[in-house]
Amino acid sequence: MDDIARRTVSKLSWRLLPLLMVSYFIAYLDRVNLGFAGASMSKDLGFTSTVFGSAAGIFFVAYFLLEVPSNLALERFGARRWIARIMLSWGLLSAVQAGVGGATSFNLVRFLLGAAEAGFFPGVIFYLTLWFPGAYRARIVGWFMFAVPISTVIGSPISGYILNMEGAMGLHGWQWLFILEALPALVLAGVVLAYLPDGPADAKWLTSEERQWLTTRLAAERRNREALHAISWAQSLRNWRVIAMGFIYMGITVPLYGLGFFLPQIIKGFGGLGNVEVGFVNAFPYLVGAIAMLLWSRASDARRERKAFLLIPLACIFVGLVAAANIAAPVPKMAAVTLAAFGIFSALPVFWTFPTAILSGVAAAAGIAWINAIGNLGGYIGPTIFGMLRDRMGNDVFAVMFLALLSVLAFVLVLAIGHDARAEQAQQVPVRA
Repeated sequence: MDDIARRTVSKLSWRLLPLLMVSYFIAYLDRVNLGFAGASMSKDLGFTSTVFGSAAGIFFVAYFLLEVPSNLALERFGARRWIARIMLSWGLLSAVQAGVGGATSFNLVRFLLGAAEAGFFPGVIFYLTLWFPGAYRARIVGWFMFAVPISTVIGSPISGYILNMEGAMGLHGWQWLFILEALPALVLAGVVLAYLPDGPADAKWLTSEERQWLTTRLAAERRNREALHAISWAQSLRNWRVIAMGFIYMGITVPLYGLGFFLPQIIKGFGGLGNVEVGFVNAFPYLVGAIAMLLWSRASDARRERKAFLLIPLACIFVGLVAAANIAAPVPKMAAVTLAAFGIFSALPVFWTFPTAILSGVAAAAGIAWINAIGNLGGYIGPTIFGMLRDRMGNDVFAVMFLALLSVLAFVLVLAIGHDARAEQAQQVPVRA
């Protein structure tokens, strides 16, 4: 049984994860390239940090409103068609950002972009539950979310080079950034439509023995979860643990997006660095986070421990950000930011084992989307309040401290809700570290 489990999961990983990772890489790059466009865009269009932060965050208001409907549509129409639709619409709107001329048009396009992308991330998290047994889920989500830090590691220097296209064909560098980095999403929409299977029944590349093992294993896990937590999709939206998980996720996303949108500007403020140099310096904390994400999620699966593996990264976020807020020297400040990045990216895949351990079927589609929607309100709250504090105080100290406080909220909530050990044990499959 161990052999067929390893063989099947290996096949699933190689067939599904590369396309999903590349898609999320492009999605996240299109979401946060605004951070690189920010300094020159704000200068050209006369935006204050408050205006910029508010427009950056309004993306997540639309995201919040449409997450659950989008995920329910994915569950109904199938992942292949719905994810392709999301990618096509977000690619088009990402490019349209190059045409904004003021605060009103900027806010409108960012709102529409959030509406277009709503459902992609929670849709993929739900999609992965249709394929991978629970005992493998932290590392699988870790590989999928590896695209987040890697999009910055690779995208930061590329964005720096694109910004240096200032004046080419009469366009600003930040306009070229939005246009060129939107093109891959349009191409990938067609690849997803042609390649991505909706579920194990469409996986012709699995042998009958592998397909039988997979469907039997997933069905047994689903029965066990529903015996412990039998709730409908509507009940999942009112469930206190689901809502609390949304606020835990917010405690991770607020630091993630706050730094994502403003760290390049903070680094630019060190002085003496061009666009490309800023890109490389900005990439370093994300490189450390990418490595930590894979190793930490694998260790969590191997030890079958979730709670401690979430609490430790949350503590690292707090310590790293408090230190970064109170240090002015560039090198130690970036070291503190790197500790916070370790915490952020180590926490993300382990966090997503919590809801997938208790939710199944349509309730999982709705519940995961609801958690992601609440959490991603942090994408609005973080940049908006960060920008306001930065403008009012004239420095980054209180803004970064605000990000740190949200990780404390997440830490307390993890202690409050714990992790359902019965649900975790109900879906265990032998795993080799």
